[in-house]
Amino acid sequence: MKLGFLLGYSGKQVHIPIDLIKQAESMGYDSVWTAEAYGNDAVTSASWVLAQTEKIRVGTAIMQMPARTPAMAAMTAMSLHQLSGGRFIAGLGASGPQVVEGWHGVPYGKPVTRTREYIQIMRQIMGREGPVSFDGQMYQLPASGEGTTGLGKPLKSILEAAPEVPIYTASITPAGLRCAGEVADGVFPVWMDPQRYDVIGEPVEAGFAKAGGGKSLKDFDIAPFVMVMKNDDLAAAFDALRPWLALYIGGMGAKGKNFYNDYAGRLGYGDVAERIQDLYLSGEKAEAEALVPDELLDAVSLVGSADRIRERLQPWREAGKRGEVGSMLLSVQDSEILELIASEML
Repeated sequence: MKLGFLLGYSGKQVHIPIDLIKQAESMGYDSVWTAEAYGNDAVTSASWVLAQTEKIRVGTAIMQMPARTPAMAAMTAMSLHQLSGGRFIAGLGASGPQVVEGWHGVPYGKPVTRTREYIQIMRQIMGREGPVSFDGQMYQLPASGEGTTGLGKPLKSILEAAPEVPIYTASITPAGLRCAGEVADGVFPVWMDPQRYDVIGEPVEAGFAKAGGGKSLKDFDIAPFVMVMKNDDLAAAFDALRPWLALYIGGMGAKGKNFYNDYAGRLGYGDVAERIQDLYLSGEKAEAEALVPDELLDAVSLVGSADRIRERLQPWREAGKRGEVGSMLLSVQDSEILELIASEML
């Protein structure tokens, strides 16, 4: 199994812990991942890290697809692939309607359709087998219709081909996971129970079947985000994580349209997830947080003392041996914890 870790979002000032990244690189970490919402962008940070490291791969978790055209994403990926000696991972995501329509000012549209078409266009560009044309629901190359001049023509990238650039997607919905299995090289769920591979794996494998060609887990990286909370006081460690899951399960989206709430249901926590959402949306956040089950937190995170974290790594280790988890992307920026997990898993 490979290890990576997440840099997360910057606040008012962009902060990139280069010394920590270099330490992780020396420990054998495979990857580090940048992010974007409506502050710092993921690509600039990824470029900064790639320029100051030698071995570690750098991915974007995520580049917001509605914020850039598929061609721009391909140009970025091909450029960073060359400049870094093949260490860039193009991690894509649909983001959410609040950011897409409120910040970028474009329609949210159909996220799964967008993902499939976006990656198909990127593959054409990076494969460089000929001038690129595409006629989809979300994207047309060359563009046509109102406002166009009719002068557009299919073009081929000036850069040399780079079909080996890996493309990952962020998804937890069945449709999104099927799409990832079909057209991507990996997927990063926002959390995962390593003992419930079926929730992620069944739709991913359906995507493999649609892709054909014998595609399997050997060709695909399931790389969940894994929150780590080290504290000898186990109750305090669990309490520190409750607001995180309560926000996703209760506050992300509207009643009846919250992908994370649905995901918790598929993991077997449907009743409590519904109660958490009702409380959260009514403004009773503390009460919602109190309902987040220890069992769910324990299943998807690493919680407790150093010894307990070592013990709880066993399900992840077993999932890695089965090929069901290819990478763990740790949500932590603490060199002691990074070293602890590296010593157990690498």
